[in-house]
Amino acid sequence: MNTAEAIKRLKKEGLNELPQKEGRSSWMILLEVIREPMFLLLLTCGGIYLLLGEPSEAAILLGFVLVVIGITLYQENKTERALEALRDLSSPRALVVRDGNRLRIPGRDVVRGDLLIIAEGDRVAADAVLIEGSNIIADESLLTGESVPVRKTCWDGIESHFRPGGDDLPFLFSGTLVVAGQGMARVIRTGSKTELGKIGDALSRIETQPTYLQKETGRVVRSLVLVGGILCGLTILVFGWSQHDWLKGLLAGITLAMAILPEEFPVVLTIFLALGAYRLSRINVLTRRNATIETLGSATILCTDKTGTLTQNQMHIAALVASGHALTGDALKQAIPESHHSLIEYAILASQKDPFDPMEKELHALGVRAAEEHLHAGWRLVKEYPLSKKLLAMSCVWASIDGTERVVAAKGAPEAILDLCHLDQQSLSERYADIDTLAKQGMRVLGVAQAKTTMLPIIQHDFDFEFVGLLGFIDPIRPEVPEAIAECREAGIQVMMITGDYPSTAQQIAQTIGLNKGEVLTGSELEAMTDQELSLRIKEVSICARVIPEQKLRIVNALKVSGEVVAMTGDGVNDAPALKASNIGVAMGLRGTDVARESADLVLLDDSFSSIVGGVRMGRRIFDNLRKAMAYILAIHVPIAGLSLLPILLHAMTGQTWPMILMPVHIVFLELIIDPACSVVFEMEPEESGVMKRKPRSPEERLFSTEMVVIGLLQGLSVLLAVFFVYAYALKLNHSEDDVRALAFTTLIFSNIGLILINRSWSDSWFRSLRVKNTAFWWVIPLAFAMMMSVLYVPFLRDIFHFSPFHWQDLAVSLGASTLSILWFEIYKAIKRIKSAGKAKKMRYRSEASSYSQATQVRQAI
Repeated sequence: MNTAEAIKRLKKEGLNELPQKEGRSSWMILLEVIREPMFLLLLTCGGIYLLLGEPSEAAILLGFVLVVIGITLYQENKTERALEALRDLSSPRALVVRDGNRLRIPGRDVVRGDLLIIAEGDRVAADAVLIEGSNIIADESLLTGESVPVRKTCWDGIESHFRPGGDDLPFLFSGTLVVAGQGMARVIRTGSKTELGKIGDALSRIETQPTYLQKETGRVVRSLVLVGGILCGLTILVFGWSQHDWLKGLLAGITLAMAILPEEFPVVLTIFLALGAYRLSRINVLTRRNATIETLGSATILCTDKTGTLTQNQMHIAALVASGHALTGDALKQAIPESHHSLIEYAILASQKDPFDPMEKELHALGVRAAEEHLHAGWRLVKEYPLSKKLLAMSCVWASIDGTERVVAAKGAPEAILDLCHLDQQSLSERYADIDTLAKQGMRVLGVAQAKTTMLPIIQHDFDFEFVGLLGFIDPIRPEVPEAIAECREAGIQVMMITGDYPSTAQQIAQTIGLNKGEVLTGSELEAMTDQELSLRIKEVSICARVIPEQKLRIVNALKVSGEVVAMTGDGVNDAPALKASNIGVAMGLRGTDVARESADLVLLDDSFSSIVGGVRMGRRIFDNLRKAMAYILAIHVPIAGLSLLPILLHAMTGQTWPMILMPVHIVFLELIIDPACSVVFEMEPEESGVMKRKPRSPEERLFSTEMVVIGLLQGLSVLLAVFFVYAYALKLNHSEDDVRALAFTTLIFSNIGLILINRSWSDSWFRSLRVKNTAFWWVIPLAFAMMMSVLYVPFLRDIFHFSPFHWQDLAVSLGASTLSILWFEIYKAIKRIKSAGKAKKMRYRSEASSYSQATQVRQAI
């Protein structure tokens, strides 16, 4: 390749990088955010406050809108970086041959036909075919998820299986890492045509969908805005027509609109998710999309990669077999006996002097710790015999410092080492039994041999090798994984392992971590299935083995089609499309690639699998508390709207004067209690007991469920009846208008505090709830009492609120009426507790009866 031809191809075929997707501008994102019904409602409410001459309230609300928009813009801009991170990864620097000279160029300038010079530690700049090489081993876990590096062989001009993964293939792939050897490869694909580019293309085509909660809240808000607008217009018409006072009619209509429009819904949703993100960060879970938090609690299946997620992605020595004796487990942590020192010595001599390969690094570390006297730092490497397709073993010939001794050390596939040693049948049987024992434990097994020599033959078979022993390597399980898997099972969450490893290895890992027994689906089986067949089969599968990135994406989509709420964990580039397509993408923060982190919804800062379970628990708590807050908002708006509307309707129906109870100033005062109560008090409520012992929330279950709406409406109606009873009774006793208003408003305040108290838990009594720690509750309630007393007994404030002097006996009437209004819900909770206890008792009785029956049958059989 000459420079002129390279420039021509670069212009024709483009840079060796992923094409940049045309991103959304900040103005486009801003327009999308503002068009959301929640933000439109906030802006509308801010405008109403301005119309009412309440600039401070308007400024606070509109300021909050600006903060939320700023946070949303920041988060949306971060999601646009996924392809940029992938593009950076795909463009390392490269050493190429042009015009007969070696030239170091940026990876993006590599073109098809270039000759790449590769060596240990290099990241491959483009997809290429190996034409010359010695002992080249590549780490392709970036694309395949397999923890073990693969051997590469020179192209024979025939091989065409152009897929990452598998030994003795001649193809190198963009973004992968050369961990051993050196050679020369010819570039055959660049940019978006590479395997890495295909992942980027899949990633760019996946559209992020709004969550169930966002859709549902949007529908509810739009409905309430429509209802509020219609009632506001009717109120203005009725009031103006019946009392011939259109100005007061307008004021009454705006008051009713303020009473009905639930500006707390979007505020509460935003605050709950923002504070939820903060709480998740305290358990080492970073939230990239706040809206995902509510989905956490409804996750039904967790698809997890094996390497680096369930395992540590570090090949550790798990067994040393020499002299007919195996060292495993704790024995490896103690002093290694002399009988095994030769195994360590020759395994190190068969490795690179300054290793890059993780397994060779592990060997060197063991040698320094356990057999340092057998290390030969001054010896000289005379010749190296690399791995080949015909013989999966490598040998190194070393000369001693004085040159009087030459030794040969070999390591490789155990069958290849045994072939070199020419053992008798009995010895072979014994060695193969040892190999089988280690392999069944999920280990990768290497054999080691040694020889003395004075000659340097052409092939390794000409050495007179003596078998030394076996090495067993294993990728250790993360210690927290089994407990986390058990907790997922208890919470009704299925765990599915998706890996590029072999089925036997995956099954061994699954058995170790306690993964539910289920079918094993291989990549080849998956390839032969239609999407419909896969969506039916996938329900019975717990392990997917030997899969490639495109298949991971198919698995996630099939699970979503079958009605599952999918959480997907991953750390490599190969996981990015599946992470983005899943309902909840969870990336590893420490070991994960930038692409995985930018594509995910959540990032584990400590890479701890148990943090996922903590996130699910937090998600369930957040949703429970969000539902309580929404029910409270619905409940308190019923009496506010009713008290704004009833005097107008009663006047129109009876012709009598019914004084207005609520004015804009009263509603603003109520909001000062409602806002912190629904957004802070309920958010700080601890999780309900047994939150991780119940099944995941159904994806079809709505936040505004029938039960929640009915309970909220009944609570609101009971408060409305209590306040209206006090209002009507005071009018019957010929109290003044200001006196009636003060009495009714105080009853409403007491009832409001009661609603907060009873909704803190939908299972425990209010008395028990008082013993549950909630700092915000003990700040908001005393503050509400203090504010109420101020407007009742401070003359200046009392005049603003149009109240008359308040008597202590009036306080007792208000407190009694408000208590009666919420008493029914405490009775309802008590009945539920009794029924729940009865069911639990019946289940225990059935279990005991079944055990007794089984024992009786056993005794009779005996």
